[in-house]
Amino acid sequence: MELLFAHGALVRDGAWWWQPAADLLERRTGIRSRAVALPSCGEGTADGLSDAAGGLVADAAALRRELDTVDEAIVVGHSYGGTVIAEAGSHPAVRHLLYISSYLPDIGQAQGMIMSGESDPVSIGDNGDGTLSVSGYDATSFGGRFLQDADEETQREAWSRVTAQDATAFMTPTTAAGWQGVDSTYLVCGEDRSTSLELQRFHAARATRSVELPTGHHPFITRPDLVVDALAALLA
Repeated sequence: MELLFAHGALVRDGAWWWQPAADLLERRTGIRSRAVALPSCGEGTADGLSDAAGGLVADAAALRRELDTVDEAIVVGHSYGGTVIAEAGSHPAVRHLLYISSYLPDIGQAQGMIMSGESDPVSIGDNGDGTLSVSGYDATSFGGRFLQDADEETQREAWSRVTAQDATAFMTPTTAAGWQGVDSTYLVCGEDRSTSLELQRFHAARATRSVELPTGHHPFITRPDLVVDALAALLA
């Protein structure tokens, strides 16, 4: 059994975001983790975003390629990562899905459509080159919104990994619902300042089970023990 982590939108370096949980998970269970490189965020390419065309479709293909290399996997989707899981479709290697402040979209839903109902949406700007980025934030304000339960150094490290993303990642409707028919757990982040509790709970109702954590948007950084507890419960 291995674990694959699909990170959220508008950031890069999934391994850094997941590392606190990865280290604890391996110590406790022996399960190794790796992050999926998302082409829409300029990952896994030779020269960054110039090769990132494809958006959601390319990201889902990247996840499927990773799944093709393993016999069994737990797949974790954080925020936008849940939409990547949906578009990747069903795969015989998937044994469990863990969603963290994420989405389980119906076929035909685009990421932007899902986020459009938020009363206090994250500010995202058009870069004029086919990419989008968070707009109006700096390290402090980004940390206050997305990682208010982390220390300042962690907030600065997170800000250094914020990046532009192919706009089609937000505009492409899903053509599959890879979360259907698979055992799944949803971790609702009860102190999340990014994704509303209302939206989280709506999508959590589609999972097999849900657990609410007293954390912000990134519990795998701030409370990896709680995330590993949930993963261990999947394996019990």
